[in-house]
Amino acid sequence: MKTLSVIFLSLMCCSSLFSQDRITGRSFATRSEVIAQHGMACTSQPLATQTAIDILKAGGTAVDAAIAADAVLGLMEPTGSGIGGDLFAIVWDAKTKKLYGLNASGRSPKSLTREILVNKGIKTIPSLGPLPVSVPGCVDGWFELNQKFGKLPMKQILSGAINYARNGFPVSEVIAYYIASNSRSLQQFPNFKETYMPEGKSPAKGEIFKNPFLANTLTKISEGGRDAFYKGDIARTIGEYMKRNGGYLSYEDMASHHSEWVEPVSSNYRGYDIWELPPNSQGIAALQMLNIMEGYDVKSMGFGSAEYIHLFVEAKKLAFEDRAKFYADPAFNQLPVKQLISKKYSDERRKLIDLNRASKRQLPGNPEHGNTIYLTVADESGNMISLIQSNYRGMGSGMTPDKLGFVLQDRGEMFTLEENHVNTYEPGKRPFQTIIPAFITKDGQPWVSFGVMGGAMQPQGHVQIVVNLIDFGMNLQEAGDAPRIQHFGSSEPTGEKMEDAGIVCLESGISYETIRTLMQKGHTIQYDLGGYGGYQAIMYDAKNKVYYGASESRKDGQASGY
Repeated sequence: MKTLSVIFLSLMCCSSLFSQDRITGRSFATRSEVIAQHGMACTSQPLATQTAIDILKAGGTAVDAAIAADAVLGLMEPTGSGIGGDLFAIVWDAKTKKLYGLNASGRSPKSLTREILVNKGIKTIPSLGPLPVSVPGCVDGWFELNQKFGKLPMKQILSGAINYARNGFPVSEVIAYYIASNSRSLQQFPNFKETYMPEGKSPAKGEIFKNPFLANTLTKISEGGRDAFYKGDIARTIGEYMKRNGGYLSYEDMASHHSEWVEPVSSNYRGYDIWELPPNSQGIAALQMLNIMEGYDVKSMGFGSAEYIHLFVEAKKLAFEDRAKFYADPAFNQLPVKQLISKKYSDERRKLIDLNRASKRQLPGNPEHGNTIYLTVADESGNMISLIQSNYRGMGSGMTPDKLGFVLQDRGEMFTLEENHVNTYEPGKRPFQTIIPAFITKDGQPWVSFGVMGGAMQPQGHVQIVVNLIDFGMNLQEAGDAPRIQHFGSSEPTGEKMEDAGIVCLESGISYETIRTLMQKGHTIQYDLGGYGGYQAIMYDAKNKVYYGASESRKDGQASGY
């Protein structure tokens, strides 16, 4: 403990020595918000942001621009996204003044059963290789979004990504680091090196990288539509590749895939409606945490205080135990979503919190039954989209189908093999999903479209952004730049159980006095350089009729408007 304290004190001192003074705003803010009248795009890669702005200026909707940016990110940030992965979105439609939710996540192979896995001696589904691969839902999600809320043809929308894939782009700093990191474990899989290490090594920062295979694949999609991906040569290539390499994902699995439009769910936090998507994603964990925290005077605790961090961690533990027990594919289960996010249920769960002591093993409640990219875009007509897309575990399974230019996701790892669990593996089932877009409305009007990337960090990040904005009065950029908290150690939907108080990871910028008090309350504190997610957000100012944009300072992102 003393060693940890010394490390933290040193970090705090270094942080204060090298931070830059600002004439306005919080000391931890990296820059001002971007403000524009006509449109705004915020992504984790500047070239993707510029592509989105180009689409907006060409007359495209926010949804068109988001698809264009996502396609570019799949090329430029394959460490978090790509057409081998899944997609979720929340769309504010200015015409109907309503939010729409899209679940574009894929299902498990129909030919693979739990019995097959168990008979192979497998106790948990592996992270890499053919077994965790599920149907990639991203491309179908693009076409669903474009058909419902788009104006421009997909050929025009995907042209930016195709041009960059064919002609090349300079690799940015953070992505160069993550490609190198992923490549060490994934180069063992067929075709990975051919696609992402064409000269025998991963591309370095500033090097021009080309992906002609992906350019060809995107061209086929832009000309042949979603069926070119799910029912044409691309699907056949995926099926043949998987069969040849011990996998189960087939052409038939691809051909039968479809996305689902779903109703977003919400809970009110101090007069603001916070919106998430229902399971199989984990978005309602953020709502559960906020419901619990609403019973306390968080504002008076103060940002960065031991009281606030302790409350946050204890609320997270409670919500994540329910997450482990109840979150799964609703097509296979009756899930008590309404009850889990009710105020009545949170009142009961709140009684389990001791404000003076860290809890250890918490149990899920009993409600009454009745590595990822995030981007957001807003257009001149008032439409806004909150979109998240991922391979899972960075570059996914490592399985790279012949000459297609992308890696297949490994979301199937999120299933459990535990019998009678809501998230147990079954054929044709959607696994528990970590990726979650978010939205905030006030009095029925759009206020903030936002997201925070990064596995189990995502609902924790959502809560911190909401609290920073509403309780602590931060602006949009400050809310994302503020030092973050992440707790590890809760039970998981994969069957892992929490046995102790877990570990609280804190970014530099939290005071030593706070850390000492948290340790006295029974928390184990650890410094963690990364893993706090990636944030993008757009806020609408109805009075001045302008958009504010913010982007993650921890990554390569950019917010831009016009």
